[in-house]
Amino acid sequence: MNARERNDLIISWLTISFAFAWIQVNVLTSGGVMDLVAAFVIMLVAVGAGFILHELAHKYVAIHYGAHAEFRMWREGLIFAIILAFTIGIVFAAPGAVYVMGRSITTRQNGIISLAGPVTNLAIVLAFGMLYGLLNPAGFLKALIAYTMQINFFLAAFNMLPIFPLDGSKVFAWNKGIWLVTIAIAAAGVIFFNDVLALFSMA
Repeated sequence: MNARERNDLIISWLTISFAFAWIQVNVLTSGGVMDLVAAFVIMLVAVGAGFILHELAHKYVAIHYGAHAEFRMWREGLIFAIILAFTIGIVFAAPGAVYVMGRSITTRQNGIISLAGPVTNLAIVLAFGMLYGLLNPAGFLKALIAYTMQINFFLAAFNMLPIFPLDGSKVFAWNKGIWLVTIAIAAAGVIFFNDVLALFSMA
């Protein structure tokens, strides 16, 4: 990983984490500065786990197939994310992408490369869900684990939308059955998150 790629990942991570934190604790309405700081720390872990590992999964699966792959942030997307967070309380989760360069990449390989990110998000949900059930946490730790799970469900579902250039469009082009199963799991996690959390707490 070169310096530019590392810096792009860090800037994107910090920006999206702040956008999620701002929505969670709006300083201009009900929250305070310390609440925002606490939320930002939580989101650094939650978004860091989801966003960075998602992009690295794309990168290293692409490298496995012999392609050159690098993450590049999308400055306009990051600015748009902050504007939307401040104005209407929505996170636009498209801070950048891993650009894959390889002439021999097939539709199947491109689909698998694209699937690697959302599947990584779902694996993070499972890992943190098991941790939630094991620790039965409270307070700050409970919030950290729960938000990490919730945001990773959201990132998986958002990225699996079959809209170019999102991952879902490439997975859909490769294998519609795998696309359907993956987006169904991710969307169910978003919609029924409290039920999923309750299931893990019973484990």
